[in-house]
Parts: sequence; C-alpha cells; structure tokens
Amino acid sequence: MHALWFRTTAAAVAAASILAATPAGAFTRPTANGQFDYQIGGAYAAAAGVAIVDRDRLAAPAPGKYSICYVNAFQTQPDDAVWWTTNHSNLLVKKNGKYVIDPEWPDEYLLDTSTAAKRTALMAIIGPWIDQCARDGFKAVEPDNLDSWTRSKSVLTKAHNTAFAKLLVQRAHAANLAIAQKNTSELAPIGVSQIGFDFAIVEECQLWSECEAFTEIYGNQVYEIEYNDNDRDADGNPVDPISFFNAACSARGSKISIIYRDRDVVPAGDGDYEYKWC
Repeated sequence: MHALWFRTTAAAVAAASILAATPAGAFTRPTANGQFDYQIGGAYAAAAGVAIVDRDRLAAPAPGKYSICYVNAFQTQPDDAVWWTTNHSNLLVKKNGKYVIDPEWPDEYLLDTSTAAKRTALMAIIGPWIDQCARDGFKAVEPDNLDSWTRSKSVLTKAHNTAFAKLLVQRAHAANLAIAQKNTSELAPIGVSQIGFDFAIVEECQLWSECEAFTEIYGNQVYEIEYNDNDRDADGNPVDPISFFNAACSARGSKISIIYRDRDVVPAGDGDYEYKWC
C-alpha cells in the first residue's frame, strides 16, 4: 500500500471539511468503497454484490442499486451529432471554420464553453437532462469529458470548463443529485473546494500514475476503472493489461472501489464483455 494514501495537505483538509459539511438530506453520495459497475455501453442486470451502477442517461436506473446517470456534458454523443450541427452549430467548438472533434472519438464534437452566454445556452440543453436523471430515479450524475479543453486546439481553456462545471454542479444539487468529477487530475485540487464535486470517477489512473491526485481530495469515494486494452505502459513498453488492475488493487483495493472493464463497456453476454472488481 502506498505510504502517501491520505496525504495531509491544505487542499485535502479543505476538501474533507467541505464534504463533511454537506447538508443532510440534500443528496446522497455513493457508498465509499462500494462495489461499482460501469454500464454506459449498455444496461444489464448487476451482480448481487454490486452496490453502485453507472448507466447512460437514456437507460433506466438499476433496480435496488445506487444509480449514477452518465451525461456527456462537454462533448456530443455520436448519435446526436446531426442534431447538434443542425440546431446548435454555434455551440460547437470551431477552429478556422471547422468543427473540432475528439481525436480518440472522432464522431464526438466538442461543446463550446468559451463564453458565459454559450455556457448559459448549453445549460438550457443539458440542465434538463440532469433534471430528468433525478426524475427517473438516479441518485447522482457523471458529466463526462471535463478535460475537453485539452483537445480544443486552444479554443477552450481550463477556466472555461471550470466555469461550466460549476453550473453543472449547481443544477445537480438543485435536483438533489450528487455529482462526480470525471478524470482531469489538473482540476482535482479544486474539485471539491471551488467546483463542488462530491466524488470522483477515474479512468486509467494507474496507467497514468495520477490516482493519488484524486484520493488525496476525495478519500475513499473514488471509483477507479482500468481497461483491458492497455497493452503499453506510459513509456510505451509492452505490458499485460491486467497488470494495471492488479497493481491498483494491491495499492488501493482495500480503500476504494476498483474495476477492470472492456473498453466499450459492453453488456454482460457480449463476447467482448469483461468485468473484475477488487
């Protein structure tokens, strides 16, 4: 286990104080170190031991589980690309007259958070999605692609996305939903104290050696996902993908929930499905 598990820093102390001071009954955070299942690629019946299930906003919450509502809040979903370009082209990031897309997900356009007016217009679309998550029975929301500014060809900044994240937090809390910080270690130090996130969902932090950036702030309310297609380490050396999961479990498995999933997070029964937990 890492000796630096709960490093005592000003940011960590402030975050812990804020988390502890959340008004009772306003919303409920997921169980610390509860078994987590990431189902955004398609819903399926969760195993009996699973306490927390994350599903796409268009899916129903998992019966009897703490359900988190996935919302792609900083980029478009692939199936919605035509709707966005037709109806809200002005709210998509453009560089030299061309739409900016996510190079890893080339059918996802980046949403333009660069001005207060555009952030307000985006909230008029995304805010009702969050409200619907609450009406459907979800307990929390996961706004994805917080780090979209890093892919924006310098059109967006960290400050732009931070400002929009604050609006998302306000809307979630108004709907009595907890809200997760998704990835983006650069914002972890202010994730609680300035933005207002309640817990963290983190992908591949073992691979990128950034898990402690989140556990320092969120303690044991970090939910880690390692994927089964990472066959290279951060330096490009070949490795067994399961090695990241095993190392994560050894380092933090007794403190936080860690899972191993297939990249497309397909439903159980699909030939590509893989799920492990520690």
